[in-house]
Amino acid sequence: MAEGSEGRKLPPGITRRANGLYMGRVMYKGVSHAIYDRNLGELKKRMTELRYSLEHGTYVKKSVITFDDWFGEWITTYKQNTVKQGTVDLYNKHYSAYIKKYLGDMKLVDIQAQDLQKLLNNMSSEGYADDTITLTYCVLSGVFKQAYKNELIPKNPFSLITRPKGKAKKEKVVFTKKQQELYMRYAERSYLRNLLQLAMCTGMRNGELRGLLWSDVDFKRKVIHIRHNLITSSKDGVKMDTPKTRTSTRDIPMTEKVYEILKRQESEGEKNKDDFVFYAANGPVSRKRITHEINVMLQNMADDGIAFPYFTLHSTRHTFATRCIEKGMNPQVLKTILGHATLSMTMDLYSHVLPDAKAAEMRKVSKAF
Repeated sequence: MAEGSEGRKLPPGITRRANGLYMGRVMYKGVSHAIYDRNLGELKKRMTELRYSLEHGTYVKKSVITFDDWFGEWITTYKQNTVKQGTVDLYNKHYSAYIKKYLGDMKLVDIQAQDLQKLLNNMSSEGYADDTITLTYCVLSGVFKQAYKNELIPKNPFSLITRPKGKAKKEKVVFTKKQQELYMRYAERSYLRNLLQLAMCTGMRNGELRGLLWSDVDFKRKVIHIRHNLITSSKDGVKMDTPKTRTSTRDIPMTEKVYEILKRQESEGEKNKDDFVFYAANGPVSRKRITHEINVMLQNMADDGIAFPYFTLHSTRHTFATRCIEKGMNPQVLKTILGHATLSMTMDLYSHVLPDAKAAEMRKVSKAF
């Protein structure tokens, strides 16, 4: 037996290198397979697993593992049970759209830093949005970090990468007060008028509105409890999930307008055994149905000669936040109402306060100069 630290005898096939790393060798059919680990107990476990995979024909030699193979393993083993299914779907979709065609067929051990840098640089030069490049960067970073940790590659090429800048974000659509009035007026014609108006008056997210249950609505205390998020998963289809982040689970006090909208929905809405506040004939309201209703609103405005910017339901969230800021709401309070994970996310909304509000704030300090 070889000696480990403090002169302890090591099991057969295991030695300790000068740098403190344990090396284990597994012989199978005359071929030696070496693995390394700083933890002796973990190395023994991995040696047992390696021996099993060799004997049962499931072992894949490191040198032949493609990036596509490893990405699938990374998603299944290291992400499937640690992040929400929506995040897994996002990673898979992003990989298929932006990464697979460049790296998928390459052997993992052959990928060099310049291959990764070239991929990101090309995305930048082709005008991809900064958020798209950032997500690509994050996915690649996680994939290679785990590959290095698992000793599938001798070094991590991603550690040498510099993230290039992408195309600046489009300015968020925030309604002026006049546009907000038009939105509320034309929403009155919609089959989903209560949902569309509730979005404007609470800043709730799309999935939170569609996943709202009557058991989440407390008319007595005038509070909406955000406890659910309706998502569409590639694995399970349409399903109820927990809110987006830990801070997304929150309570939103009702204004008189919000109370009125929900009471109207209580009398107008379709009753259903699943307790959904907003329900269509064949199930919970879908994202497509909301998009359709918004497009109808825009068409009605155009027919009436009103020029209105294209928007999504998320625009009502930005508009709600902007009105709150304009009215002087404390940013920390607004953060809890919106369910933001950090105060910086809320503070970023200050850049979208409309020109008239900015001018008013500047007038407050005009005498200081």
